[in-house]
Amino acid sequence: MPAPDLLLVEDDAALAELVQWHFAKEGYAIRHTPNGEDAMILVRERLPDIILLDWMIEGMSGIELCRQLRRAPATANVPIIMLTARGEEEDRVRGLETGADDYVTKPFSPRELVARVNAVLRRVRPALAGETLIYADIEMDTVGHRVKRAGKSISLGPTEFRLLRHFLERPCWVFSRERLLDSVWGQDSDIELRTVDVHIRRLRKAINIDGLPDIIRTVRSAGYSLDKDGAE
Repeated sequence: MPAPDLLLVEDDAALAELVQWHFAKEGYAIRHTPNGEDAMILVRERLPDIILLDWMIEGMSGIELCRQLRRAPATANVPIIMLTARGEEEDRVRGLETGADDYVTKPFSPRELVARVNAVLRRVRPALAGETLIYADIEMDTVGHRVKRAGKSISLGPTEFRLLRHFLERPCWVFSRERLLDSVWGQDSDIELRTVDVHIRRLRKAINIDGLPDIIRTVRSAGYSLDKDGAE
């Protein structure tokens, strides 16, 4: 299983170094920027698994960055934990209403922050909590390489298995073809983008058995998502 990808947006250099050290020790892959605009660029380059976002940062504010991330289909479901010295109830409510999943007030214990991040990721990325991935009526045994839908076994090729696993680890997230190519085939792959569409069609054919609804949603101009509401 790949290391969780964490994006830290924090302009306090000493605090950022401390946070990075603790998460690196826990096996996280970490990117850091003190700037809101740069954070948006990093998110577009590679979608993180979770974002630690300071309220008061250079350039775009943390609240505005959170708002923009929630508005975009590709980033609407990325977990965000706000880090801030603002401890008043109104500020906490504002941060949560903007779309933050959790709120940590400075000063904080780095160990507690790691525990908070792990808890959020266990909710949104089941692969971190065990070897069986489940979403809707699809179940994947990642060790035995077995897949079932509605209790019936499904045969998948290696690429379709990796593709479905990537979706199951992050259900309802929207992934561009470029992102899928990097995550499933590898960043050094020379495979063309249209190959992603071919394997999506194969995966759909395999898992949409016995007239069951299409669980892979095509998001126009954005990509694909594993979504029980079905395709558009």
